[in-house]
Amino acid sequence: MRDENCIFCKIIAGEIPSRTIFENEDFKVILDVNPASKGHALILPKNHCANIYEIDEDLLAKAAKLAKKLAEHMSGQLKCDGFNILQNNGEVAGQTVFHFHIHLIPRYHGMKNKDLLNWTHEEFTAEEQDQICEKIKLK
Repeated sequence: MRDENCIFCKIIAGEIPSRTIFENEDFKVILDVNPASKGHALILPKNHCANIYEIDEDLLAKAAKLAKKLAEHMSGQLKCDGFNILQNNGEVAGQTVFHFHIHLIPRYHGMKNKDLLNWTHEEFTAEEQDQICEKIKLK
């Protein structure tokens, strides 16, 4: 399945050039053209789905396993000091391309984007936390 207007679908189809670091029947993994760090890569499922709400659970599991494998490999090859694995859903969450993808971002001491994931913490009372917990508890 493909979305003709999706830039990632066009990359997967070879219509737009990319630097591919891995490919199999389910995924194409490319270097990000606007990297946050040296080695920043994207795991792209070959079948179009907009976000985590649409991706098949088996494919999502394969993506997680691939993320782990690539993080280990990239960490060894790039000698990075840490690693972020990110996946955004919806514009408000930072998603800019609406084709499910996972960011693999090697982190280095002293890097330019050291506050890539820095957010301010919100405060909730114990009662509010209990209510939130009950509301989202998987039953």
